[in-house]
Amino acid sequence: MGRLHWIIFFTFTAVSALVPALHASAGDADPIYKSCVEDCEKSGCVKDKCFQHCKFTSDGKPIDGPWYLQEPLYLRWKQWDCRSDCRYQCMLAREEERQKLGDKPVKYHGKWPFQRVYGIQEPVAVALSALNLAIQFHGWISFYILLHYKLPLRPNKRTHYEYTGLWHIYALFSMNSWFWSAVYHSRDVELTEKLDYSSAVALLGFTLILAILRAFNVRDEAARVMVAAPLIAFVTTHILYLNFYKLDYGAVMSFVTSQILHLVNILILGLGLNFKVCSAMRVTQLLIWAVWAGVTRHPSRWKLWVVVAGGGVAMLLEIYDFPPYHGFVDAHALWHATTVPLTYLWWSFVRDDAEFRTLALHKKVK
Repeated sequence: MGRLHWIIFFTFTAVSALVPALHASAGDADPIYKSCVEDCEKSGCVKDKCFQHCKFTSDGKPIDGPWYLQEPLYLRWKQWDCRSDCRYQCMLAREEERQKLGDKPVKYHGKWPFQRVYGIQEPVAVALSALNLAIQFHGWISFYILLHYKLPLRPNKRTHYEYTGLWHIYALFSMNSWFWSAVYHSRDVELTEKLDYSSAVALLGFTLILAILRAFNVRDEAARVMVAAPLIAFVTTHILYLNFYKLDYGAVMSFVTSQILHLVNILILGLGLNFKVCSAMRVTQLLIWAVWAGVTRHPSRWKLWVVVAGGGVAMLLEIYDFPPYHGFVDAHALWHATTVPLTYLWWSFVRDDAEFRTLALHKKVK
């Protein structure tokens, strides 16, 4: 067991050593776009569209005028300031020009040109993140009801299933991650970006711990601590790196297929550090779950295999990225869509595993 800890730790450390260089997006490097933004920040207008934000400072106070002309709070909370609005409108104007010339859309400041809806930056991704959050909540509640109201309990009213607490923690991590995903896609600022990325890394780290504990049937508390400690230290270090050293803007929330060859290709292509770390954790746990289900001949192993295969297909949406269709649906939004049925099936497996273990342990007690 001790060797396994060090193998995992040094594997992740080796991956983390491969730090790629970051490059500016093609859109924000466009001289026409840059000139448009500079002119807009001075005049407050792009063509015939002008912005109230450009008459206020970053804290909502008017540049010239009395205090009662302060920008309304319901607009200020979105943090759409003069620069943000100028960039957005200049992006739309430039993309309209590029479309007339027959050019394909390009990214601006690391983002595809999305259409806002009521101030929401990526409305489809927000809706799908909220749907994933709802599916996670439904799975968690159904898991709780199954264990406490449908399956037999111990004399002390505790569950027979040894991994109940771990799955409860997993549910909280998952819902937290999808919540910040929805917030981040609503408005991309430094704070929401860090919260989204950090939550995703924390979730991946915990799911890897959970996969190891369940697959190797680790029930002793001391052994669980020995397994979890190095992984928690690694994940915590990586989150601190993202927040205080360098926030990797690459495909950070991307999950990868269960095939090691894909991971090797990703490393060679030099995608973001956070992508590599998340890829390593995701690939490791998917392989653990897939192999364990086959070796133990779990009654619901087909559900695990579908989730693993589905995760592999979803990874293609992150590798082969494409611009948003009509400014709304891009590859990342479709990835959010694929996780909805996979999450539902995943919680179905968790309930099956809890029922399988509970009935087996209950028979032994009798």
